[in-house]
Amino acid sequence: MTESTHPQQDAADTPAAAFRCGTVAIVGRPNVGKSTLMNALVGQKISITSRKAQTTRHRIVGIQTTDDAQYVFVDTPGFQTRHASALNRSLNRAVTSTLSSVDLILFVVEAGYYGADDEKVLSLLPKNTPVLLVANKLDRIGENRSEVMMPFLEKMGQLFPFREVVPMSAKTRDHIARLFEIIRPYLPEGEPMYDADAMTDRSERFLASEIIREKVFRWTGDELPYTSTVVIDKFETEGRLRRVFATILVERDAHKAMIIGNKGSKLKQISTEARLDMEKLFDGKVYLEMWIKVKSGWADNEAGLRAYGYE
Repeated sequence: MTESTHPQQDAADTPAAAFRCGTVAIVGRPNVGKSTLMNALVGQKISITSRKAQTTRHRIVGIQTTDDAQYVFVDTPGFQTRHASALNRSLNRAVTSTLSSVDLILFVVEAGYYGADDEKVLSLLPKNTPVLLVANKLDRIGENRSEVMMPFLEKMGQLFPFREVVPMSAKTRDHIARLFEIIRPYLPEGEPMYDADAMTDRSERFLASEIIREKVFRWTGDELPYTSTVVIDKFETEGRLRRVFATILVERDAHKAMIIGNKGSKLKQISTEARLDMEKLFDGKVYLEMWIKVKSGWADNEAGLRAYGYE
């Protein structure tokens, strides 16, 4: 195992100008910064973030194309270890199926910390796919960084045959640039899978639902169970104007009241922030209408999950 270095390429075998394209899975336990890392790598917010664990529900593909490579990143849900609901089983299937079909895996942990939930995710990683250890949130470690990180990295190197170890912060531009350099040699040579200007394989309709769900979680904090979801009832495009009609699904009347807030203040805030984020992402005006509907038990119903877009 080496730290922050990448494999040497034989110039006689691999022309320096050869275009590379491959898939890179971003995996880890909930709340280690996978979605923040994905957004930084793509250069645009396509995967939602919040302090609430289990925010990411779907495999989100983010695409970054440079002159000599196309990086296809797959942000997976954090592997669920604490609840055995149908929703969590769906999320875990999304993780395990992704791992079997990528060229490289970024196993993300918090710098200086490795716990039981990290260990469970590590146990799922295939031995025949290259894995890089990304020790994220390096900025949270204080002045004694080397005293914390040296024994931590040594311990991690004994747990798994990581190809490389990358201590970094997803919020630091230089760290992101360095990560691209480290990843590129692991991608196979080949033509790009997507157009050069593509950022994701997800539709605007899907991204709209994710943006609303992010705002719901952000404005309700830990009070609202993470099983709440968003359904787009109608998505219309008229030139550069989008008309979005959405329903927030919750499991109880009390949850509905949490989202509405005093005299509708919280729902208004959620709607305003979601609309502004959509306008930035879609580069056009957005008309947004939202409703809240109580649907008890939706998160533990396999058929219902499929109806709401879960795999």
